[in-house]
Amino acid sequence: MDLTRNPTIALAERRIAWLEERQRVLAQNIANADTPGYSPRDLGDFRQSLLGAFKLARTDGQHLGGGGAARSRPDRAATDRAPNGNAVSLDREAMKIADTDTAHALATGLYRRWVGLFRTALGRSQ
Repeated sequence: MDLTRNPTIALAERRIAWLEERQRVLAQNIANADTPGYSPRDLGDFRQSLLGAFKLARTDGQHLGGGGAARSRPDRAATDRAPNGNAVSLDREAMKIADTDTAHALATGLYRRWVGLFRTALGRSQ
């Protein structure tokens, strides 16, 4: 049985992948907190990345790409700049990381519970 065909599990996997990518982008922001002229980046809203996943398939090389992958973009909330031109706020980045960690814990917990239901239904021990 292929569990990835289940829409709930597929959605949880997409959410977890998006959260992992966001964590990577936020960590990069913190790593560049002292880089002159650095502008922090963030991912777009998860809902928007889901909408991109339901675009038409690319069946010809001359068709436009569908996208759907999470891409970082400049963080519009970062308006204050240090004298060296850096716009990273460690407080704001720490809050985003905490939110991302909480959402990741929720998504992985739901994923585990859902797979556990399948195991129970199949008579396998957890």
